[in-house]
Amino acid sequence: MAAPMIWIFFALLALSVPVAHAMIGGVAAALWFDGKPLAVIAQRLYTPTQSFPMLAIPFFILAGNLMMSGKFGVYLINVARLLVGNMRGGMGQVSILGSVMFGGVSGSAVADASALGNALIPVQQKEGYPGGFAAAINSASSTVSVLIPPSIPLILYGLVSNVSIVDLFVAGILPGLMLGIGMFATVWLVAHRKKLPRSPLPGGFKEFRGQLIIAFPAMLMPVFIIGTLRFGIATPTEVSVLAVAYALLISGLVYRDLTFKGIWDASVDTAMMTGAVMIIIMASSTIQWVLTAERVPQELAEWVAATIQNPWMIILALNVVMLIVGAFLDLPAAVLLLGPLFVTIGNSIGLDPVQLGLMMVVNLSIGLYTPPVGTTLFISAAIARVGIGQTVKALMPFYLVALMVLLAISFIPALTIY
Repeated sequence: MAAPMIWIFFALLALSVPVAHAMIGGVAAALWFDGKPLAVIAQRLYTPTQSFPMLAIPFFILAGNLMMSGKFGVYLINVARLLVGNMRGGMGQVSILGSVMFGGVSGSAVADASALGNALIPVQQKEGYPGGFAAAINSASSTVSVLIPPSIPLILYGLVSNVSIVDLFVAGILPGLMLGIGMFATVWLVAHRKKLPRSPLPGGFKEFRGQLIIAFPAMLMPVFIIGTLRFGIATPTEVSVLAVAYALLISGLVYRDLTFKGIWDASVDTAMMTGAVMIIIMASSTIQWVLTAERVPQELAEWVAATIQNPWMIILALNVVMLIVGAFLDLPAAVLLLGPLFVTIGNSIGLDPVQLGLMMVVNLSIGLYTPPVGTTLFISAAIARVGIGQTVKALMPFYLVALMVLLAISFIPALTIY
């Protein structure tokens, strides 16, 4: 039953059918070939929506949307510019630091690429940045957001793989910082070679202190989330609701820029984003049901263990597979499809599921700026009004940095397990 499902799934993807519909089509084909009623699909689609922890996803998305509905983005960019704008290639550095801070609010690379790209890419181009390089910085740096709590991909991995979301959030901080530092160095080196300007924000320390005081309450959100989870004060779902309350409090009472229209727009955006994620979750659960019924994860783990004796080679093989899949599937869909399957293989070689989760998210995030799907790549290139080929050429050093971080967390467990 699994074989026709997989063939139909990839055939539908090749025909540009949306991922969720391709999943359901593959399962329908498998059931039809096996002579089972298609009504099973409706039952399996409904099952994952009954998960209480799944409520964390829309609430974390809403918290980020509420925070960004006002002027927080402007305050964040000003703080980043005051911190790193005086470096060579300052606006490029602002984009990276902005992504690190933005990740603590939204947890979405696509939202990051759109918000910061529209704000920073035109400024970078006015300062003499080649369009391809400006788009490359934005598309690559935005993926740091998926490692900084509250990361939606990490939540998805934790839910489908039965791994602690708290442990994943804590483990994602160091790889996220490593990725950010590597990109800082890349921009600095390229900026020196291209003689790109510094971009300090006038005002000195006094201005920096003022902007930091303004932005500080919102920048505390990831600290609030991690602290509440780490000390066992609340569950991830409860923390997501508290994050919404925190966002309403900060935007409404501290910044005083929250309007009813802003709340409505944030709610609509949240509903659309949640709907897109949930349909993939529902569809992937049907595929996982078929794979589990056919014992595919267990048989695959046994085959891998018998074929490849060296655990390091297995880890390397998993990374290669994820790099290929990430180039063709969106990050949430890839996590939901590969998570349960690879956890079984990881368990067979003693690979910690938290370490595997970070490997998976870092790996698949590279696909966000890799053709042919590359969501942040296309968003950034469209904002900069440059060709994809020009942007990909400028992305080469960023690919190298991402691969170095990926190899480090794959083979040094201490970077993610502590």
